[in-house]
Amino acid sequence: MLIFTLMVIALAKPFVYDGAENQHRKGRDLVLAIDASGSMAQSGFNKEDRFKSKFETTLTLSKAFIAHRFDDNMGAVLFGTFAYTTSPLTYDLEGLASLLDMTTVGLAGESTAIGDAIMQSIRTLSYGQAKHKVIILLTDGYHNAGVHSPKEAVAKAKKADIRIYTIGIGKKSDYDAALLQTIANETHGKSYGAISSEDLDKIYKEIDRLEPSSIRSENYLNQKLLIIIPLGAAFLLLLLWTLWLQRKEG
Repeated sequence: MLIFTLMVIALAKPFVYDGAENQHRKGRDLVLAIDASGSMAQSGFNKEDRFKSKFETTLTLSKAFIAHRFDDNMGAVLFGTFAYTTSPLTYDLEGLASLLDMTTVGLAGESTAIGDAIMQSIRTLSYGQAKHKVIILLTDGYHNAGVHSPKEAVAKAKKADIRIYTIGIGKKSDYDAALLQTIANETHGKSYGAISSEDLDKIYKEIDRLEPSSIRSENYLNQKLLIIIPLGAAFLLLLLWTLWLQRKEG
């Protein structure tokens, strides 16, 4: 009965979470820098729901992107007249999405401080230990506020070996496409333009391919299987039982 019980336990695949291994994930440190200035309250960006603002649509698609990152250490920065960290780097991606739900247009002011957004993102990334660090900057305006210039912020990003992907939201005339292209080029990233929510969805999917989550298909690696313990004990008892029977017959 004891051998049978141990075999059943082994078949149940018992495991424990390996906390030490869980602290050494291989994903990227990635920060979303999202424009929350007044212009992001404009509607019409989402063709399926024209009453939905650019900010609301951006958040919806950003959360869908976050959900696919698995083992990345992600954070979020919101910016307008100033920039602030909405969420520090975290592996709790559901928690990050919940924090984004608590944000709204105009929370950081009505203007657009692109330089401050990048600087705050760099500051947020400084707490991470990953080899690859990435910023995804989304904006629908021109740099017209803040303490730091985009040039200063890009120089610091280059020094820290941080790649920046820039996404212009809305018509090309609405935002500084040349500046966003320069930021991306200088940091070995890529610049995009999204006229609609469909475009933004495609852009996020392309960035997802360009910056894959390193252990996307192995998110179970923090589990330590314990099958060998009951299985080994069962075989040991079986061996001892067999030897005992042989000796008894002899």
